[in-house]
Amino acid sequence: MAYARQLHEDKELPAGTFETQFTFAQTLSESAKAANNTLLVVSIPASTNPTQTPGHNPRRDLEVNDIEVGGTRGQEAVDKLKNAVGRVEASWRPASPDEGFEIVRRRLFQPLSADQSALQDAVARSFSELYQSQQQEFPPDCREGDYERRMKLAYPIHPELFDRLYQDWSTLPKFQRTRGVLRLMATVIHSLWERNDSSLLIMPSSVPIDDTQVQQELTRYMPDDWAPVINKDVDGGNSLPVGIDRENANLGRYSATRRVSRTIYMGSAPTFRLTNKGLDERQVKLGCVQPGETVATFGDALRRLTDKATYLYADSSRYWFSTQPTVTRMADDRASQYSLEVVEEEIKKRLKPESSARGDFSKVHHCPAPTDIPDERETRLVLLAPDFPHANKDNESPARKEAASILDTRGNSPRIYKNSLVFLAPDSNRLKDLIEATRRYLAWESILRDKDTLNLDTFQTNQATGQKKSSNETVDSRIPETYIWCIVPVQSDPRGTMEWRDIKINGKDGLAQGASKKLISEELLITRFAGTRLRMEMDRIPLWKEGEDHVSTKSLLDDFSRYIYMPRLRDEDVLTAAMSDGTASLNWVSETFAYADSYDAKNKQYRGLMGGKAARIIIDTNSVLVRSDAAVKHLQEAEEARRKVVTGDGSGGTSTGSGETAGTDTSISITPPGNTSKKPGTTTVTPKREIQRFHATTELDPTRLARDAGQIAQEIITHLSDIVGSDVRVTLTIEADFDRGVPDNKVRIINENCSALKFKNADFES
Repeated sequence: MAYARQLHEDKELPAGTFETQFTFAQTLSESAKAANNTLLVVSIPASTNPTQTPGHNPRRDLEVNDIEVGGTRGQEAVDKLKNAVGRVEASWRPASPDEGFEIVRRRLFQPLSADQSALQDAVARSFSELYQSQQQEFPPDCREGDYERRMKLAYPIHPELFDRLYQDWSTLPKFQRTRGVLRLMATVIHSLWERNDSSLLIMPSSVPIDDTQVQQELTRYMPDDWAPVINKDVDGGNSLPVGIDRENANLGRYSATRRVSRTIYMGSAPTFRLTNKGLDERQVKLGCVQPGETVATFGDALRRLTDKATYLYADSSRYWFSTQPTVTRMADDRASQYSLEVVEEEIKKRLKPESSARGDFSKVHHCPAPTDIPDERETRLVLLAPDFPHANKDNESPARKEAASILDTRGNSPRIYKNSLVFLAPDSNRLKDLIEATRRYLAWESILRDKDTLNLDTFQTNQATGQKKSSNETVDSRIPETYIWCIVPVQSDPRGTMEWRDIKINGKDGLAQGASKKLISEELLITRFAGTRLRMEMDRIPLWKEGEDHVSTKSLLDDFSRYIYMPRLRDEDVLTAAMSDGTASLNWVSETFAYADSYDAKNKQYRGLMGGKAARIIIDTNSVLVRSDAAVKHLQEAEEARRKVVTGDGSGGTSTGSGETAGTDTSISITPPGNTSKKPGTTTVTPKREIQRFHATTELDPTRLARDAGQIAQEIITHLSDIVGSDVRVTLTIEADFDRGVPDNKVRIINENCSALKFKNADFES
């Protein structure tokens, strides 16, 4: 054909005309047929006969036709040659992939010895067991028994490498199915032999693309713009995969990222212009993993490579290299251009929703200036801006300095309520990762915003959308991982100096929630305060003023918010509940205190004094907490004065019509024990009195408690409450006897529930 297509219509040529060549071919074929022991082989380009090239695309056939046939004259020569020999020919197809196994092995390897044949079987069996044991990680066809047979035929080359060469590389116009495979594999085997490669089989991941000779064999069939792709993202001393393996010991142990990139290149470079291009994840693993290696390691390497590579594309579970940079490279370039101020503003914007989730704090201040934080009594959390990072025990960190500035002053005036602020700061090391993730998010967001200007296709738009979502989730997850330092002012001794304590929190529950939980567990934030604990703190400081038996509730609240050596209460309600608990305690005389609505300093009288029963606590400038011993003394004096009026002894004051003694507030109904005797010689006067008390007791069916209690509330309690000036109290008494004892778990549950429901004197007895 190559000779005939050079002839033209000049009939004076010594070798004859164009037609003469095919007369010669016909005569030659007929003569060979008639002769004994004679074989005539005629070789013509496969592309001229589509039936001989299954799986090839028409475009490739046309390209081969131009290169090998040589245009119109060459095609005419092929047609006439086929016509001349067609009557006596016996057509042979090109070598199939399985036949290619044997061709390569015979040409490039010596015959296997008996020991090597046993090794061949063992290796094939090991790979087959790997594919069977982890079926979800590899393509379905490699689990079949026939695949183990193919591995034996192809040994020591993995069938997947042959499939890529015969199915993908052979579609290239310049790549010849048999000679091209032989030429490439000879170069690959020689390079691996010199490197003492110990792989069980020669796989796609084994192809040493960094070798100059191997790379030349691969790129000779490809456009010139593939060279920078290989050097940057596929293989080589300075390539991205090698760098990733160096940074991660777990990946570097297997050179996992490098092997992944080689596999993807061998399976995608020849077909990157086709519609269904690239390899899926299972094919990538098939080309990489050997028995004894962890499959997940290569999956991790694939994800890392996808995130950082410039020329690697990913669509769903398919991966391929292209000569055009991905939008990932564009995102990297844009990310590096964002200033630190812009990135920090984005982080602040994301911190703002965190300030709405208060946890157990009264309020959360979001990246405020020192003048923006009001001076209030309630305990609040201050989220410091990202430009104030902190490291453990770093007294000179930006966060520590900012916290001290906020705690000391508010604008030009000193801060009064210093015990009401705690601070949450980012970790200085983790802040770098948060800033980097935020930069990438901003870059992807800008790419999507400019997608029309950038002329992104559908695939690139989808990729940018997915990357933006992924980077957005990364930023959100890194914020609680970064804001982990709760900086708290503490002072153990009122006479000592204030110190800073660094508390590391877990932000999985949210920043404020995590900080409040940790501080509550460390007793640096109090949300529940017992009356006995309040009395103990009042005695420890002490808060009782010298020469006085009471303390103002208003000044007490101020003290808790002002002084850092005091317990840090969440808000006023915590102190109110503690006062109420202490006033209502049955052991108030020895353990807590009494409460009074006010104190008359002129007459030295407490008004509305209560102890041992529930009181409505109001924190203001008038109400006071009273020492229990002083309260008992005052109550005894009041009771003595009242008794004198009742018994007619006029020395105690003037009797009033309501049974009260002038100058004494007798709204107090507590009578100290041991003072019930009458004075001898006195006459008891029993004035006419109105009904002042109601008492009733009944038993309820424990199985129908809700019904019976509802009836009592409707039929009795509502009528009592309607009486003007009534003070109705309902007490629930529970008694239970057990013939066979009580299980420990029931004892624990009932005790905990009684405590939560504020039952008093709840206990089990033997």
